[in-house]
Amino acid sequence: MHADLSPVIAATAQWLTRAYPASGGALACALSEAQARQAVTVAARLRYPTAMDVGLMGVSGPGGSARLDWITGADGAGSVDVEEEAWRSWVDEVVVSWAACLLTDPELAARAVAALAEGGTPVEFRRLLTPDDRDRRAAALLRHPDLVAPVAELHHAALVARLDPGQALVA
Repeated sequence: MHADLSPVIAATAQWLTRAYPASGGALACALSEAQARQAVTVAARLRYPTAMDVGLMGVSGPGGSARLDWITGADGAGSVDVEEEAWRSWVDEVVVSWAACLLTDPELAARAVAALAEGGTPVEFRRLLTPDDRDRRAAALLRHPDLVAPVAELHHAALVARLDPGQALVA
């Protein structure tokens, strides 16, 4: 079921690591990318929890990065080669926002992973849930709450609502 999410996960993680790049060489880039990919994977699985959700997203498309580029100031970065930048059409704004929330709020990240795992914590999300000092240094921009706030705040309320389904609408 989640294999169909791979283009969204790849493009969205790439957008995050380009918008909030690592500094410190190849290892830092790899560590930052791993953290972004884990956060995006959790966010995408929460956003598209069923095969039907994934299928509908595949038909309608995830939306692209245009608004995110505008918010972060990356929209006017010179001439863009359409073919080279086609991956941007696979970026999902909600998934980016939710991933930014997870990267900057450890408690929210733990709740999100627990929601996916039905009470257990998969080892595959260690860099998201318990980053060590090297992980934190590598993803300093990506995990900085003030820097990612404009993106995280876009859909924060929807993520909180998704993680707290017990809140029924009361008339």
